[in-house]
Amino acid sequence: MTSHANQALTEGVILNNGVHMPWLGLGVYKTQEGQEVIHSVKTALELGYRSIDTAAIYRNEEGVGQGLRESGVPRDDIFVTTKVWNADQGYESTLQAFDASRLRLGLETIDLYLVHWAVTATYRETWKALVHLQKEGFVRAIGVSNFQIHHLQQIIEDTGVIPAVNQVEYHPQLAQKELLAYTREHGIQLEAWSPLMQGKLDVPVLHQLADKYGKSPAQIVLRWDIQHGVVTIPKSVTEHRIRENAAIFDFELSSEDIALIDSLNENKRIGPDPDHVTF
Repeated sequence: MTSHANQALTEGVILNNGVHMPWLGLGVYKTQEGQEVIHSVKTALELGYRSIDTAAIYRNEEGVGQGLRESGVPRDDIFVTTKVWNADQGYESTLQAFDASRLRLGLETIDLYLVHWAVTATYRETWKALVHLQKEGFVRAIGVSNFQIHHLQQIIEDTGVIPAVNQVEYHPQLAQKELLAYTREHGIQLEAWSPLMQGKLDVPVLHQLADKYGKSPAQIVLRWDIQHGVVTIPKSVTEHRIRENAAIFDFELSSEDIALIDSLNENKRIGPDPDHVTF
């Protein structure tokens, strides 16, 4: 990978509390604990990635921590995200869950801690726990995941604290236009999970654009994310894909082609509906 790409992987956005977050990171959802996740993390860091996204429910925080340590990359250069799972939500239980995550990761400080889903009975108290963790200096930035506009309005009204990030399902078939507009207006950084539609990229428009730009359909989609100002964390366990996903900083989609990808939106979810969390 060129030094240009390495440099681009450290580029990012300044969150609403002044913390720097890279535009592109490695997601480790469904990456197996042990050698698989250790190898993925080390490979990504060797290739210049500086952001790693995990969660308590992924059950691979220990491996992520080991990969970080074995990589030799200074801790201060890496942006680490983890999340509190639904069953652990509530004020006191969130604080305990955070301590457990920090212990598994082997880190003093977490860069970004997220509420994984807006569990109706508990998400408001959970958010208050995150506000506390940030005030105490255990977390550099706090945010949420899978929150709709009304969830965001509720926690902001409760605490006066605006989340730094909202990580949601976001891809060409689920462009989340209203949510994206709301987050922009309120200084919340939108972040995409499942940006590559779980590999379902057999869409003619994406293949046409891939041919036009000399890139893969995946690279076209990831570039579309970045040009919409959306942080993105594609998941991969193979060096080839981890490398390919990062090679998106040496070209730019035209505004016409952005509009073409925008037109693929069907408000179609791969994952659960955030308004009906039953898990």
